[in-house]
Amino acid sequence: MGNVTSSVAAKFAFFPPDPPTYDVFRESDGRLVLPGVTADKNMEVHLLETKPGNKIVATFWKHPFARFTVLYSHGNAADLGQMHELFIELRAHLRVNIMSYDYSGYGASSGKPSEFNTYYDIEAVYNCLKKDYGIKQEDLILYGQSVGSGPTLHLASRLQKLRGVVLHSAILSGIRVLYPVKMTFWFDIYKNIDKIRLVSCPVLVIHGTNDDIVDLSHGKRLWELAKEKYDPLWVKGGGHCNLETYPEYIKHLRKFINAMEKISIVKPTKQLTQNPSIEVKHNKCLRFGIR
Repeated sequence: MGNVTSSVAAKFAFFPPDPPTYDVFRESDGRLVLPGVTADKNMEVHLLETKPGNKIVATFWKHPFARFTVLYSHGNAADLGQMHELFIELRAHLRVNIMSYDYSGYGASSGKPSEFNTYYDIEAVYNCLKKDYGIKQEDLILYGQSVGSGPTLHLASRLQKLRGVVLHSAILSGIRVLYPVKMTFWFDIYKNIDKIRLVSCPVLVIHGTNDDIVDLSHGKRLWELAKEKYDPLWVKGGGHCNLETYPEYIKHLRKFINAMEKISIVKPTKQLTQNPSIEVKHNKCLRFGIR
C-alpha cells in the first residue's frame, strides 16, 4: 500500500510557477508592496504566519462599497503575480472585497506545498480577515478554483455561518481526477466529496462542459451533494482554464452575489433576475497539475 501512496503523491505534485512571477518588498514606512502591481490605495499586502511557521503572502483588495468579502483560493499552476488583473475586475464588477493568498511554497510564500499546508494557509488568511478587517462569517464568501476547492471546502466545512461558497472547476478528490473510483481511499487528497456534505451555506458550482483536466462529472456530483444548492453554471464549451472569458461567468457570479445580499434581508430565496453580461479579462491558466 505504501507504493500506492507514493504513486498517488507523485502524480499529484504541486506546480508553483518557477521562478515566481513576483516578489514582496517592504517600503521605508513599513508597508509591504508587490513591485509590478499598479499602485492601489485600496490594496494591502500581508505576510502571515501559519501554524507550522510558514510565511505566506496575502493581498486584500478593498471595495469602498462592498457588502461581502470573497476569500479566493487559486489553482495549482499560478501565483498572485499572475492574477491581480482578475482580482481588480472581480472587485469592480461584483462590488466585493477580494482576499487572495499564495499557498506555502508559491510565489513569495515560504515553505513547501502540500495538502495540509494549504489548510493551514487558508486558516491563517481567515484569521487575518477576522482580526485585521473585522470580517464576520455572515459577510464572507469562499471561492475555490480547481485545486483551490480543497482548502475552500476544508474551511467551509468548519464554518457554519458562511454567506456562500463558489466552486470553480472543482475536484471531487485528488485520485478521482486520475481514476473514476467509487470509494474514498485513505491515501487520497482533498476529499471534497466528503466535505461538501458538511457545508451549510448556499453553494454555487461553475464548470466547463469541455474541461479536459477535471471532468464535468466532478462539478455535477459536488452540486448534487451540496445541502443548499444554488443554480449551477455549466459553461458550454468551457475548458479548465478559460471560464473567465465567457460573458456568462461574470453574469452568473453577479446574480449569485445579488442573491446572497437578498438573504441578508429575508430567508434564503431562489435566484434574482439576471444582470447584463460583463466580460472579464482572462487570467493565467490555473491547471490542476497532472504530469
